[in-house]
Formats: sequence, structure tokens, C-alpha cells
Amino acid sequence: MKLLSAIHRWTGAFLGLLLAILGLTGAILLWEGAWIGLPGAHDRVVENTAVIGAIVDRAEAQGKLSRVSFANDEIGLHQLTYSDGSGAYVTQAGQVVDQWRTQWERPELWLFDLHHHLFAGETGETVTGIAAIAGLLFVITGTLLWWRSRSTFRVRLWPKRMAPGPIVAQHRDLGILVAPLLLLSLGTGVLMVFNPLRAAIVGREMRPKVSVSETAHDASAQAILERAKQRFPNAELRRISFPAKPGRPILVRMRQPAEWTPNGRTQLAFDARTGALRSIEDPLRGNRTTAITEKLYPIHAAKAGGLATKLLMTVSGLALFLLGSLATYAFWARRTPKRRPGPSAISRAEPPVSV
Repeated sequence: MKLLSAIHRWTGAFLGLLLAILGLTGAILLWEGAWIGLPGAHDRVVENTAVIGAIVDRAEAQGKLSRVSFANDEIGLHQLTYSDGSGAYVTQAGQVVDQWRTQWERPELWLFDLHHHLFAGETGETVTGIAAIAGLLFVITGTLLWWRSRSTFRVRLWPKRMAPGPIVAQHRDLGILVAPLLLLSLGTGVLMVFNPLRAAIVGREMRPKVSVSETAHDASAQAILERAKQRFPNAELRRISFPAKPGRPILVRMRQPAEWTPNGRTQLAFDARTGALRSIEDPLRGNRTTAITEKLYPIHAAKAGGLATKLLMTVSGLALFLLGSLATYAFWARRTPKRRPGPSAISRAEPPVSV
């Protein structure tokens, strides 16, 4: 147990702050729909394909669009993203309510990038996945270490004092309380990041991709969205993405009623030049692994289960922030050498006593 305790403490000392950052940013992002205070952000979603298509076509004419994410129940605004990294929020009536040149001008954008990629793209995403694996090991080893001192368990949300001993006690007891939530949030995060690991645990996904042979059609966004809606009349339009390179298709993401993922995983590919439909991916025709994988992100980001799930995942994020930050502080505070008190100013000022 001594070796296990030493490994737990030393690895936590170096990874604790990273896990704290992931926990805090995740908890904040869970509620982004509530704190984005722009006009129209809380409007009820009304899906009008003609209006949406006209907004997209107009935006495409003004600059090279990368994608448009359509209004949903959480944020009632369309989000335009251009290929140069700039973007805008547009109401469902087509009014621009905010624009930005870089992600640093919108907190929800850089917070998302920090939480998922640590501002370092795919490399950062891999690091977050490794940190999540370490977090799972912390939960497991922490539970084993807690068992030997279970008789001293108290519900401690905050240490009695900001000193190493009380912080360790709070860390131990808070950790065992939130262990199931941490296993859920960290476990889903790991499975989303590492595809080979996910395949080894739950199997390989099989999402049938059906090729379609169509003649040329209208290539406008309005026409493409209308034809996508005809293919899946009960599905919601969630996103349209434009090709970054010539020859790539225009992709339309839709969400069928049975899908948990907010942006859906139903995808239609249209020829960018002719507007002809080329292929359809329907996740509902996939295998059991596809159905399981589709639910990882909605669980991790509390996009399913309503308010109760969101509150539980918020507790998980905030607890991870406390566990990581306070444990790191306690570890290094214990190893900081204390200065020995020198002679006081009074004693230095007093003249020697004559005998």
C-alpha cells in the first residue's frame, strides 16, 4: 500500500492541475446555453428549410464558409464558421447578433478548444485522453487507499484548514463520494478520444454508407437542405459543412428522433459542383457498437437525461477541479521548506543586559 500511495501522490502532483482544468472547463461548458446572453439565444427553434437555406446562401456569398451549425434547444442561434477562423451568430430570422475574428473573442469557443484540445489540436486531444486515463487510475487506486482508513470517513466538501493534512482528508472522502460520477465522465471521455481502445472494449462500429447515383441538381444550400429533409422528413437539420478542398462533398448532418447526439450522426454527402446526392450514412442501420458509441458524447456532455444528468455531471466536473487543484497544492506545500524565524526586531533592538 505504501508504494501504491506514493505512486498515487506523485502522479497526482503533476497531473492534478491538468485534471482540474478539464473538470472546471467541462462544468462551465455544460451550461453555455444559459450564459450566452445574446439576442435570440433563448428563442424557440422553428425549422424552416427555406429560411435556413437562404441564410446559408447569403453567408456563403459574403465569405468562404466552413460550416453552419443550426439553432437547437440549447442555443437558439445559427453559428456561422468561416475557413479563416472567424464566425458569427445569426438569429433564426437571419439577423447577425455577434461576429468575431478569432475564437478568443467568444469564451465558449476557446473554452471548448481548451477542454478538448488544450489549444494544441490532435496532440492536445491525445494528452487530454491520457490525463483521463490517469484520472480513472486515480479513482481506482484512491478507492483502494480509502478502504484502509474508512473508519475516519466524513462528508467534507471543503478542508477544515488549508494545510496538507486536512486537505488530504477532504481529498480522500470527497473522492469516494464522487467516484461513480468520475468513472462515468472520465470513462466516456477516454472512449471518445481513443478509437482503438473503444473498438477493443465495445467492438468496431459499422455504419452503412449507401452510395446514391443522382443527376445534377441545384447546388444551392437551400435546395440541398430541402432534399436532405425529403430523405429524412422526421429528422432535424443540424449542420451543413462545405469542402475545404476541391472535389470534396458538401456534408449535411441531421438528427433522427432515436439519436442522442445533439448534432446527430445521420449524414448526407452532396456533390459541391452539381448538387447531386452521392451517399447517405444512417447510424440507425448500424450495429450494436454504433448504437453504444453514439451515446458516449451525449452522456459525457450531459446532452441526454435532462436537468438531473446536467447537475450530476456538473458535480463531477467541480469535484474533479477541487480534487486536482487542492491535492496538487497540498503535495507541493508539504515539500516547501519553511524559513526559520530569525531574531525579532525587538530582540535586535534591545541592548545587552549588563550584569
